[in-house]
Amino acid sequence: MEKVKLIRDRLRIAQSRQKFYADVRQRDLEFDVEDWVFLKVSPMKGVMRFGKKGKLSPRYVGPCKIVRRIGRMAYELDLPSELGAVHPVFHVSMLRKCIGDPSRITPIEDIHIAEDLSYAEVPIAILDR
Repeated sequence: MEKVKLIRDRLRIAQSRQKFYADVRQRDLEFDVEDWVFLKVSPMKGVMRFGKKGKLSPRYVGPCKIVRRIGRMAYELDLPSELGAVHPVFHVSMLRKCIGDPSRITPIEDIHIAEDLSYAEVPIAILDR
């Protein structure tokens, strides 16, 4: 009986140590409605859900706006039209906070790049004179 008690004590000590290590790494994420987030699209290696596969596949898409909160850990997003076939509710671990103003992001389609990888800057508005 002493050996069994010793084994149980050592297992309890090892379990509490592992729990401590796991708790240090855990992040408590919370978002508000109307926040902007990036959506993680490469959760597993070898799974091709959103286009390319391998090193060049995108890690995150977005930014997407949070429409509503579902429970403590799920959020419904306003997804872009190209992700219309994907269910819009995601776990909090699949989201990353977007820092900055997403309205200032320039779409890639608006930038015209020449053959020599140069582009012409066109002024949008005159701010001062």
